[in-house]
Formats: sequence, C-alpha cells, structure tokens
Amino acid sequence: MTTFTPGTYLVTGASGGIGAATVRRLVAQEGLEVFASGRDRDKLAALAEETGATPLPFDLTKDDEVAQAVGAHTWTGIVNCGGDGGEIATPQDTDMDVFDRVMAINARGTMLVTKFAAPGMIEAGRGAIVNVSSQASLVALHGHISYGSSKAAVDNITRVSALELGPHGIRVNAVNPTVVMTPMSAWYWDRPETGGELIRKMPLGRYATEDEIAGPICFLLSEDASMISGVTLPIDGGFSMQ
Repeated sequence: MTTFTPGTYLVTGASGGIGAATVRRLVAQEGLEVFASGRDRDKLAALAEETGATPLPFDLTKDDEVAQAVGAHTWTGIVNCGGDGGEIATPQDTDMDVFDRVMAINARGTMLVTKFAAPGMIEAGRGAIVNVSSQASLVALHGHISYGSSKAAVDNITRVSALELGPHGIRVNAVNPTVVMTPMSAWYWDRPETGGELIRKMPLGRYATEDEIAGPICFLLSEDASMISGVTLPIDGGFSMQ
C-alpha cells in the first residue's frame, strides 16, 4: 500500500480530467486533505461534493491570487496540473498572444505556485511537488510550438527546483503524459489524420486514461518515491523512446 506523509495537498487544474482524477485518488483512496484549484468553479464545486476536497479557485496568471491562495497554507504535496493547450500552428504562423498565454499558464503558473509554496515547505523541512508536463516537451510534434515550449520550460523548472529545494527535504518531479482524451485534447487528437498517426507510432498502441496519469503522480507524491527527485517521467506508451 502506498504511504503518504499526513498533511495538506494542493492540485491545480482540478477542473480538468487529469487533475480531477488525481484529486479523486488522493481523497477517496488515500484519505488525504486535498484542496482543488481550477478555473471552472462549477466543476470544482461538483468535485468537492463528490470527493470532500476543498475548492480553492485562483487564476494562475495573477501573482497576487496565487500568492494569497498558495501562501496561506503549508503544503505537504503540490500537483501543478493547470494547463492551456493553446493552438495548433507552425512557428511562422503562431499567434504570439496565444504563445504568451500558454507560457503564462503552463510555465509561469507552475513557477508561481512553486515560488509561493516553497517557503512553507522549507520551514517544515519536507514536501513533494509533481509538475504535469507532456510528451510534447520530449519530442517534436507538428503544430505544438507553443504547448511544447511551455512544457519544456516546465521540465527545466522541475530540474532546477529539485536542485535548489532538495537540501530542504523537498522533492520535485514531473510526469510527461501522452494524449489523454480530455476535452482539451479531443478537439485535435480525436481525428484519424492526427491521433491515428500518433497511435501507429506508439508501441502500446493506445491513448492513456486519466487514471493512468493520476497513478504515477500519486506515486511521486508518496513516501514510496522518497529518493526520487528531478525526474521527468514519460507516461506515453513508449512513444518518446523512438
């Protein structure tokens, strides 16, 4: 049985598929105190009613909101899952406003949560952070210049944070999922010409489920992963090894 340090946990992006699945696992299976953050207050309220998690909505692009929400608690574990899929575009056709928005939410938002969570974790002398990155940071995918760049930044935030926070007993890791058919993904990947090509190149030959991402996230949060830090873990059916 997986062992978790008792305390308070935060999951951002909890109004989305992977974030919500992570909240369900942490609360229902592990019995932990979990705060669920996201942009959709109605979905957060429904998730809270279902699981008993505490809604904590804030905007990842607003420094003051993140500081107030995150800095008000001493967190035992953090899952940075909030994200924006952006657009499908080549470098020459990219809308720079979209690029900036994706970077602000995916990379800068992850950095802000880490920044304001770190002081309490340092004082406590322990903690675990798991950042949700993507296979798009590991391999080049057509049209993914904005999203892939933002997730590559998340990977580096993970590594440098692991280096800087490790001496304080804080572990920082990332997971790099393949496509999970959430609403954010389905509009692009649920087509024969896009998703079909990806599956043909994937050794396991299928998309991941939300629970298949939530499981490794929870493992990296747990004491079972107490000697793992600075890792970017592909959860992609073997796609990125090619």
